Amino acid sequence: MSGGPPSMPAPVCLIENTDRGLQTVGSALEILQGIQQPVVVVAVVGLYRTGKSYLMNRLAGQTSGFALGSTIESKTKGIWMWCVPHPSKPGHTLVLLDTEGLGDVDKGDSKNDAWIFCLGVLLSSTLVYNSRGTIDNQAVEKLHYVTELTNQIRTKSEVTHDEDGEEVPQDTEFVRFFPGFVWAVRDFTLERKIDGRDVSDDEYLDFALHLKKGLTPKVMNYNLPRQCIRNFFPTRRCFTFPFPTTSENMKHLDSMSESELCPDFLRVADRFCTYVFTESRVKTVQGGHRVTGSRFGHLARIYVNTINSGEIPCLENAVVAMAEIENQSAMNEGLRLYEQGTEQLKAKFPTDLESLSSEHNRLSTMATKEFLKRSFKDEGGKYMAQLAEKIAELFDQLTNRNMEASDQLCRKLLSDLYTPIATSIEQGVYAKPGGYEIYRRDRDAMEDKYRQQGNKGMKGEEMLEEFLQEKNAEANSILMADERLTDAEKQNAEAREQAAVQEQRVKVEEQRRQELQQALEEQKRSQEERMRRLEEKFAEEKKLQREELDRALSSKMAEQREMLEKGFADRVEVLEDELRQLRREREEQAKRDADTGFFEKVIQPIVEIGKDVLSKILDYKIAKHVHK
Repeated sequence: MSGGPPSMPAPVCLIENTDRGLQTVGSALEILQGIQQPVVVVAVVGLYRTGKSYLMNRLAGQTSGFALGSTIESKTKGIWMWCVPHPSKPGHTLVLLDTEGLGDVDKGDSKNDAWIFCLGVLLSSTLVYNSRGTIDNQAVEKLHYVTELTNQIRTKSEVTHDEDGEEVPQDTEFVRFFPGFVWAVRDFTLERKIDGRDVSDDEYLDFALHLKKGLTPKVMNYNLPRQCIRNFFPTRRCFTFPFPTTSENMKHLDSMSESELCPDFLRVADRFCTYVFTESRVKTVQGGHRVTGSRFGHLARIYVNTINSGEIPCLENAVVAMAEIENQSAMNEGLRLYEQGTEQLKAKFPTDLESLSSEHNRLSTMATKEFLKRSFKDEGGKYMAQLAEKIAELFDQLTNRNMEASDQLCRKLLSDLYTPIATSIEQGVYAKPGGYEIYRRDRDAMEDKYRQQGNKGMKGEEMLEEFLQEKNAEANSILMADERLTDAEKQNAEAREQAAVQEQRVKVEEQRRQELQQALEEQKRSQEERMRRLEEKFAEEKKLQREELDRALSSKMAEQREMLEKGFADRVEVLEDELRQLRREREEQAKRDADTGFFEKVIQPIVEIGKDVLSKILDYKIAKHVHK
């Protein structure tokens, strides 16, 4: 499918871990730039040597690709990327990110680990945390990176306050923008039993994330990572994998066939892949905007550059920066399509006004469609307005060029057709009694031949009118010199000459009026189509914003119900405050959605730019010649 991922036989490094810090890789960004499909991004994080890469290869439908290793040395450095067609969502690209193992003894850099984990969260729509053994307190404590996210991520560039004027902690909004969370427990050998009852993988995870009551430092330290996982991620799932094979064969895992692997392991692996393929959402950013491959590349570069600068990544700022880049690119692409189409049209010059305006409207609609497909968060319609203005400028140039082509062709045609008459005048053919009648017969024949010529363009009749005016004195001279005609006949003939010129002027004006009317009707249909597309885009962005809020509300309400059932009154109260803030935001958004003023003030004027400019151009082109 157009705009999909290229064939990638193996993963490529997206973010290098160098002596100079984290760096995005240009060749990987180029791959992403060519992907215009929405992306579902799955990142795997976890301690080094826990088999993360195998899961990624499995999701890619391959046995090898992401590096596996059988020693204690971490094989993956930085963040590696594999883009493949999504197996169950046509028109989507699955982006798999395998991150550097956390806690590598050779690396010994906990700050680097924290940023790798942070990038995994920021870039993914599903975050897979991979560990070995069980989910006990030690395993949860090793996931301390989640508690550091409050110091590593900001949702907004400015502080917000609730209705009581209190500052709203930014981590309360993480659930709106964070990925779904999947805990993959590898080499799991225990029975999943709680109080003697068999439980599911998800119940096992939920039990491991239970909070303790109390406010002692020990209890608060115990609760902190669990509370972060519960509050930050909108969904939580767990998969417990048994050993895939014997310990002796683990080093050959990437070359073993499925028939050689443990059936129970394969069943869990299949369930894991099915869940990821069906439940992982398209990557979105603040505002619910869907991320394409090209946007994802910009996002990765923006986050890495921010980290390297010593600043804290801000979701709001990243979206604004990404929107600027993408909207500029969208405008350029729309303009490129318009200009490309006009090159083909220029080859047909001169052409009539109806054909010119019809093709302009077709190309303008095509450019607008492409812009709307690629753009997002075009605040105030800035780039849409620029596109409309640039297209109007190009159409003005196009109209001038078409009229010049028509002018040149008609002048040459009239000159060629008039040459025999000019020769007759030089030879004195008309300088005799009855010469005027011969002259009129020859000139009428010339006019008929001129009108029979097709494709004269916008100035066909106008140039004939101009020609007749220029030759009026010549005709009068021949008329007055014709001795056969009486004075009365000469006066009648002169009146007919003037009437012919006037008749041609009226014909030109009527033709222009009809052409303008046809062009404006075509333009109206085109404008209505563009308005429809703009309204659809506007409605879709509002819908995405509502869905983003609704997901956050649903997650917070579910957490509040559970805390209420388990008697955590303090947590219930905190969650109620957060829910109140979300509901207030939803009410404000509903008011904005119901307000048609925004569309009328921003979108409608943008659409009118093309209409006004086209009308002015056509009126000017026509009027400046009518009253010569």
